[in-house]
Amino acid sequence: MDTLTSKDRQLLELLQKNGMATSLELSEHLGMSASQVGRRRQRLEAEGYIRATPARLSPAKLGLSVQAFVQVQTAAHSDTSHLAVEALLQSQPEIVGAWTLTGEADYMFRVYCEDLRALNRLIQDVLLPHPAIGRVQSQVVMDEIFDETALPLPRA
Repeated sequence: MDTLTSKDRQLLELLQKNGMATSLELSEHLGMSASQVGRRRQRLEAEGYIRATPARLSPAKLGLSVQAFVQVQTAAHSDTSHLAVEALLQSQPEIVGAWTLTGEADYMFRVYCEDLRALNRLIQDVLLPHPAIGRVQSQVVMDEIFDETALPLPRA
């Protein structure tokens, strides 16, 4: 692992809050010139600290009123099942996050749907009939209290 300087950590913290900030805006917070900030940012990207700068969209503005977490158990624990689930994930835009887990469930999916009927269709018509999937359990999010994508940065 490369060593992060204090300025690197500050820059990463700022970029996690606003990845669209310009070098000039960032330079005001960091006490550096815009060109220094730009070069430092490019280095952090090249070293793999910054993977992407996505835009965070508003689910409500897009008409996605239902967020849910769906736990999935596979029908069998095999490479074939794992590959089939990965292929399924690529075909379902409602599934915006997926993790493999320890414990009872093999996967956890984060999904956004227009309404409960759309969530039901995803579960009943897509997930449950899939040959690699043995069991599905869903939890509908009632209220989102906190959703932060920023990672804690190690201190020097």
